Amino acid sequence: MHFHCYGQLGLRIGKTGNMRLFRLSQVVKTCLFCILGLSWAWFPPTVLANPSAALMELEPRPHVRDLGITIGRYSPGEMNAITDVQGVKVGHVTISEGEGALQVGQGPVRTGVTVIIPREDVWHHKVPAGAFVLNGTGEMTGLAWVAESGFLEYPIALTNTLNVPRVADGIMSWMIQRYPDIGISDDTLTPVVAECDDSRLNDSQGRHVSPENVVHALETASIGPVSEGSVGAGTGMVSYQFKGGIGTASRVLPSEEGGYRVGVLVNANHGRRHEFMIRGVPVGQVYDTDLATVSQQNSQESTMAIHGEIPAHFPQKRQDSGSIIIIIATDAPLDARQLSRLSRRATIGLARTGSISHHGSGDFVLAFSTGNVIPHYPKERTFFMAHLADTHINPLFQATVEATEEAILNALLQATTVTGRDGRRFEAISIDRLRSILNAYRPPTR
Repeated sequence: MHFHCYGQLGLRIGKTGNMRLFRLSQVVKTCLFCILGLSWAWFPPTVLANPSAALMELEPRPHVRDLGITIGRYSPGEMNAITDVQGVKVGHVTISEGEGALQVGQGPVRTGVTVIIPREDVWHHKVPAGAFVLNGTGEMTGLAWVAESGFLEYPIALTNTLNVPRVADGIMSWMIQRYPDIGISDDTLTPVVAECDDSRLNDSQGRHVSPENVVHALETASIGPVSEGSVGAGTGMVSYQFKGGIGTASRVLPSEEGGYRVGVLVNANHGRRHEFMIRGVPVGQVYDTDLATVSQQNSQESTMAIHGEIPAHFPQKRQDSGSIIIIIATDAPLDARQLSRLSRRATIGLARTGSISHHGSGDFVLAFSTGNVIPHYPKERTFFMAHLADTHINPLFQATVEATEEAILNALLQATTVTGRDGRRFEAISIDRLRSILNAYRPPTR
């Protein structure tokens, strides 16, 4: 089995790191990340990527802001990633092996795992958390305890549907190694593992993500720029019938609104082609049309696209069985109730990209806050937490909507074309084609 895994400033610094670094607002920060990237690059990768995966990683792909598209009114953080919230780490293991016809249990394999660690020692210093399920055709384990307790006390893992138990096993092994009293003299744990179905490209029945892969993703998780697209849990994902996967974005509120940060990471595996929009432009509906007929002067064509007359050749089979997982991090001092409210607002950002949350779609959102600490076993009967007044929460709602929308767009733009089982090939969205479409329309101003 060949697979590749990395933190956020290791093997993929050439693809995503350099683009992110140019976004740093201060020269000192830019220099710091460049130094870190160069120094970490001297360490050899722990495992070797296969040649086809390496070639995919070299393909330059932009983020939505690189196309001159600004989503919303708030500015992103230095890396425009969930890791802009201090202390949050992300790690991936990507598994890509084999070609040709499906041999159940053998491959081809196009899958992986992505982990998010809210803070160091989250077991003893828990983070408030809340969740929302827009449509429940899927699974995010551990939500019952999050809803009951109002906190999160271990990492979050994203993977494919049939791999959920093995990934949960990996989290348990990692946690027990660090906290050996778990299940003996300490509490047990119910890991949070969220899934999307990657069986269109992957030998899903093979359950190729092992507990050891999960441990490695956790061990190599890091702060810094986040690798996106066809990586980790996003390796085999398809969104709006384009290649989908991992995307991330962040927002920083101005000081007069608290200066808080909101970061979002998504695993995008949802939607049908004709639904896809970027800032109101019906990209999916006109993607395969003659752009010479799509212009501001040709109102008939534009109106037809806007009202959703779908070309007959769009494949429908299984395209309503995708899902999306949305993870929100913030340093604003919110409680579980407020974080549940934040989770619901993320679905507005999802809708702005065109999703209608199909019957067969599993749309799960989980939000946590690093702005407070909930102690594991407090000695005193009471402890104190800061609490943002609800009357000041609207900027955080808006930041969540904006970051979610942008994270989904980044997932599609960063994804690379992948050919999986039975020769099935899902193309990454064409950047040249996308530029032509956006130039043919005048996006509405928000």
